[in-house]
Amino acid sequence: MAKLEELSKGVKLKGILPNTTVTVVDVSKCGNDAVTVVYRNDGNGRLEDQVIYRSDEQNLEIVDQKYSWRFNADGALFRLVSEALRIDFAHLFDPFLAIHTSKVEPYPHQITAVYEEMLPRQPLRFLLADDPGAGKTIMAGLLIKELIMRGDLQRCLIVVPGNLVIQWKEELKDKFELYFEILSNDHIKTTLTENVFEKMPLVIARVDKLKRDKSSQDKKLQENIKSIEWDLIICDEAHKMSASFFGGEVKETKRYKLGKILSDSETTRHFLLMTATPHNGKEEDFQLFMGLLDRDRFEGKFRNGVHYADTSDMMRRMLKEDLVDLEGKPLLPERLSYSLAYHLSHLEARLYKEVTEYVEKEFNRADQLEKGRKTSIGFALTILQRRLASSPEAIYQSLQRRRERLENKLRQKEDLLKTLTCLDSEDLEDLPVVEIENLEDEFVDQATAASTIAELLGETQQTSGNFAEEKQQVEKLAMEAVMAAERKLGFQPRDVSADKCGYDIESHIPGTNRLRFIEVKGRIRGASTVTVTKNEIITALNKPDSYILALVEVSESIQLSLNDCTVRYVQRPFQQKPDFAVTSVNYSWSELWSRATLV
Repeated sequence: MAKLEELSKGVKLKGILPNTTVTVVDVSKCGNDAVTVVYRNDGNGRLEDQVIYRSDEQNLEIVDQKYSWRFNADGALFRLVSEALRIDFAHLFDPFLAIHTSKVEPYPHQITAVYEEMLPRQPLRFLLADDPGAGKTIMAGLLIKELIMRGDLQRCLIVVPGNLVIQWKEELKDKFELYFEILSNDHIKTTLTENVFEKMPLVIARVDKLKRDKSSQDKKLQENIKSIEWDLIICDEAHKMSASFFGGEVKETKRYKLGKILSDSETTRHFLLMTATPHNGKEEDFQLFMGLLDRDRFEGKFRNGVHYADTSDMMRRMLKEDLVDLEGKPLLPERLSYSLAYHLSHLEARLYKEVTEYVEKEFNRADQLEKGRKTSIGFALTILQRRLASSPEAIYQSLQRRRERLENKLRQKEDLLKTLTCLDSEDLEDLPVVEIENLEDEFVDQATAASTIAELLGETQQTSGNFAEEKQQVEKLAMEAVMAAERKLGFQPRDVSADKCGYDIESHIPGTNRLRFIEVKGRIRGASTVTVTKNEIITALNKPDSYILALVEVSESIQLSLNDCTVRYVQRPFQQKPDFAVTSVNYSWSELWSRATLV
């Protein structure tokens, strides 16, 4: 506090003006309790005057001119400000700040990708094409965090296939403490009159949601993307944003059109494509793909011998063999590929031949149909071929269900021209695995090329051919073998397989009220897998002491009999309950057989 009597020419005062000092030029008394002070504003140099009263003394402070700095401010506040300033300039002193503030220990190839290949490029237009397993998500996380810490990123959009959105969100949160939101239908519905991206600076979006352009809402979503000034857009699995030349014209997929929107320099400053398979073997298609990064350089149709696409400054590709750890040791074991020959049994060869003939016949018939129905049937038949390559059990179950559906159609005399609408292959890729399997089953079960009742009847008879009959014969023989084994052991077995209760045989233990619950699995010798339903597994886990998995191996012969059967029992065959969406599990026959006891 300064008294009025202490005010004189040349004194520096605080308290007359806010946030600045003044220098007194002249002082005139106005009685005993007031003075008129003429002063110079130290902030702008202007001369001003003001009447100061005795009551203002408590606000006045004479600045000690001997010292230009004083140390009586709030120490905690000073520490907070200095720490903020230190963090703001931290990247100048620590070039790997994102690494040291994240929960990752990156490998050399990840460090060089971020700090040598991508960060120096301003603006960034880059294709990261390292082999699978190189950790491209880690590299993207480091890039995002480093840009944020350097004050170069506020808005980021990550576009990924639908089955990867959760993985991206969790990895960015757990390893980098980056909290991204997933764009959902709820977000879109609640912002019908606004731009949904305005309130989502860090967002992950499904590529199939953004690529759609049919409805006005779809087009609005794409317009909303273009109206935001993004700092960085990342596209994972970018090879799906493909285009190709056909008949002299460029055929662009919906994903490619989306890629053109996202890569526009007016949409984003930095643009990163990520894929492990950037090249499909066609140089002209690769040039179109690289056009997403630089349209001027890769403009026009590629002509061999005329065009050469030098991409060394726009992409990096490291093979698994080139990846090393911090000690220079190979990160992944060496890959050795070779062809392994195996012998098909008589029944396996016969199965392969009959299914192949069936598929070829139906494909030829489908060629005569209209495009939409032809596509659906072709899709279903392709799935059948894949099931055939999987295992005899898989193709058997598929053909069994298909026959039942076709027979049902025949009984109801359904409109044979009615068929399922085939999904866009791009949409199918983005669905979760369980949904894909369910859709595949639906297509396999229902799609048919038959156009008349007679054709449908013929196809139904063909699907219930010799293999299905032999399969049923093996299962019947296996049941008889286990029933005989139980009687030989002194028990009283009863066939309950028709009840679908999780086991096939109830075997009474004489002299007690106890039962043995036996599930029977019969296979031709040489089988590799056995399929067990979820109901059977749960029943086994609920009755661990009384449940038996009976394995019956049947020798391959023309006339099957009980003499061709070997029976083994497995106690406590299963250890864990299947996941919620799982309906059946394939187990290794040899592994179960090795655990089983000969009866």
